[in-house]
Amino acid sequence: MNIKMETLNLSNLTIDIIRKDIKNMHLAVYPPNGRIRLSAPKNTDNEMMRLFAISKISWIKKHIKNFETQPRETPREFISGESYYLLGKRYLLKVIEHNEVPKVVLKHKTLELYVRPDTSSEKREAIIEEWYRNQLKALVPKLIEKWEKVIGVQSNAYGIKKMRTKWGTCNTTAKRIWLNLELAKKPIECIEFIIAHELVHLLERSHNDRFVSYMNEFMPKWRFYREELNNLPFRYVNWKY
Repeated sequence: MNIKMETLNLSNLTIDIIRKDIKNMHLAVYPPNGRIRLSAPKNTDNEMMRLFAISKISWIKKHIKNFETQPRETPREFISGESYYLLGKRYLLKVIEHNEVPKVVLKHKTLELYVRPDTSSEKREAIIEEWYRNQLKALVPKLIEKWEKVIGVQSNAYGIKKMRTKWGTCNTTAKRIWLNLELAKKPIECIEFIIAHELVHLLERSHNDRFVSYMNEFMPKWRFYREELNNLPFRYVNWKY
């Protein structure tokens, strides 16, 4: 698909514009710094986009303020005493050196990381990320199956990857769902919200009134879960654009 990038400067804000094959304009504000993107049909008049953005100024500024005040995780060094989360529960990292295959062991209040002596922080991070990935892989298929039955759809596949601006995406053509690796740290109801959200896109591609109606029907408390997810600390990332 041929996507053309433009920008719109409005009220001291810079809005990225993407023209693509869609029917309606859609505005989004992304963490961590409130990057703004306006998606619009290819032939949309510039003035129409400007007026649409003006009508959303208060909404945009509200979301940017929320990102600015939202707590952030501090940079991780992957050393003993740091806090790590699994499904919303906090654990203290305990690094244990040994001369065997690296592994992660979850205890009642601790996350034990077994590594060889002199293992770099980058390698420790990779080991923990792979452990998080495996935790999600053990959980997600059952949750997808559960919500497919509730919503009445069938996906073909799912994947887990690190994403900077989204908790999940859905390729409606391939019927494939992608989930953010960071979801492993969040409460299970937040994971279910993202899964349900992406599955509903198999019924409605856009975030329009029809989509909202489906969410209200299948997950009446979805706004609560969305708010809970958005209020949890962001993972520290050395963001670059």
